[in-house]
Amino acid sequence: QVQLVESGGGLVQAGGSLRLSCAASGRFFGTGAVGWFRQAPGKEREFVSFITWRGGSTAYADSVKGRFTISRDNAKNMVYLQMNSLKPEDTAVYYCATNPRTYGGTYSSNYNYWGQGTQVTVSS
Repeated sequence: QVQLVESGGGLVQAGGSLRLSCAASGRFFGTGAVGWFRQAPGKEREFVSFITWRGGSTAYADSVKGRFTISRDNAKNMVYLQMNSLKPEDTAVYYCATNPRTYGGTYSSNYNYWGQGTQVTVSS
């Protein structure tokens, strides 16, 4: 089993920044990819970004491109999501997810281990 724990969420004003962290533990061997997804009230869970562990390849949803940056620290088994220029529509619960056997993906079904989520609220 792989355990993922997100942290770093909170309340921020529009235009502000937050950095989310995702800590991986358990039977985690630094393979595959880690993705960030978010889910706002009454909406479907949506893809935000992913990064591959070994090559560091990244991808972003169009809605966050240029504002969010994903990164990883292989030595610490950590993945980060730096969120700048936040907008009220970024308000959601943010989840990190991983699949040791995938090289990334934009669908929830691409990932088989999920964290519990962290709330991000952006006020206008």
